[in-house]
Amino acid sequence: MAEQITNYDGSITVSPQQVVHPESVETIQAVLRDTARYPGPVRAMGSYHSLTPCASSEGTMVKMSKMDRVLEIDEKNLAITAEAGLQVIEANHALREHGLQFMTNIEIGNMTLGSAACCHSKDALDGVEFGQFNSYVVGMKWVTPDGELASATASENSDLLYRMRSSYGLCGIVYEVTVRIKPIEALHFAYLPRPVDELRQDEVEKIINNSEGLVCWSVGRTAIFQSRHRIEHAGVLGSLQAAARQGLWNFEAAHAGRFIDQFAHDKHLRDALENGLFDVDKFLYSLLHAFGGITLLAPDKTIDYRSTPDSAKYAFTFWTFPRSQWLSTLWAYLDFADQHFKRTGFRCNMPLGAYFIRQDKSSLLSYTRDGEMFSIDPIHASTDNQAWADFLRAFNEFAYQHGGIPLLNQSPFVQRKHVEAAFGARWQEFSEWIRRMDPGGRMMNPFFAELLAEKA
Repeated sequence: MAEQITNYDGSITVSPQQVVHPESVETIQAVLRDTARYPGPVRAMGSYHSLTPCASSEGTMVKMSKMDRVLEIDEKNLAITAEAGLQVIEANHALREHGLQFMTNIEIGNMTLGSAACCHSKDALDGVEFGQFNSYVVGMKWVTPDGELASATASENSDLLYRMRSSYGLCGIVYEVTVRIKPIEALHFAYLPRPVDELRQDEVEKIINNSEGLVCWSVGRTAIFQSRHRIEHAGVLGSLQAAARQGLWNFEAAHAGRFIDQFAHDKHLRDALENGLFDVDKFLYSLLHAFGGITLLAPDKTIDYRSTPDSAKYAFTFWTFPRSQWLSTLWAYLDFADQHFKRTGFRCNMPLGAYFIRQDKSSLLSYTRDGEMFSIDPIHASTDNQAWADFLRAFNEFAYQHGGIPLLNQSPFVQRKHVEAAFGARWQEFSEWIRRMDPGGRMMNPFFAELLAEKA
């Protein structure tokens, strides 16, 4: 019987004919060369935390978890080189022993370096320079679709590295990654609650300009701006505050919303209970504001979800919008969500996230290539996957109509029209490049086949 593989939140299940756990580059080469024993499409996977089937295959899936060694920590040139199956959280631990950290410590610590190198991610609270992890990848090695070895660095083949940062495993299997690092920093997070309907664009601009990094959490129609500032020391309470924050996201944040959805079947009762839960959230944020926020070391903002119980798991989607139109889009989104609730009885049961990401031209499909962006990220602990899926499809249409840009690994149910509108000529360029790199379609799964632009 074929092995079943399920992603982090259980929304995607796949049964590949072959599952391979390579421990060497030679094994990866053998897999890609032997088309009879290892049928296509061949897809590499890390922790399978993606919310789209970008890593899925009914043919062959290559699980990189056994290739997880740190190869070098270069303290002089500030770079770490490691195998692609190493998770960010484990790399964090290794760097910490040397007083070092990644340039951006993404929230989902179970993302592997291979995935982080060739897919797109987001982080606002460490995104002082760039908010995308792969922008700091300065070297990459991979096995091509026909089993040959290839590599690119920032100093050699920089144009190829620029493209590989957006390759999503379609040009081969990444097996080694080199990433920029820096000394550990202490951070202070401040929280500013503001009624959404009272906000004006000039106030949002001022908040952005006065922050090194910024996330906005919307609870109902209250926006809480979480801003980041570097400080000298985290203080004696830093580790305790970091542990409390990690526990909240890892075990507690989704429990209450999921419990309400499971046992409050009446629409009006569920609405009342969820509003009560949101009132608690707003109270906690107001306490954080009143007490001046929290401090921690930057690597402590990365969370390890490997031990998270199913009852505490949550899902999300991610679309970005130009900085100048984010506030008007947020107002429109809140109205859209209210209308969707009145029509269907479904409402997201966790705070709405929004990440401010700086302009970044480091990769072909960078979603901030043309300017600074602010995202809208509905987050939900699902008990009714169909209702959540229906909402996601409706939200995609909303985001598409408002000029949003999705992520191929974090925006469920994304369609070709979405990416063609979002990336324009860059999507045609990407599609043609992928076909040149893999003319036989060895890595091409149905998800990407449906997304790529028609041949010019």
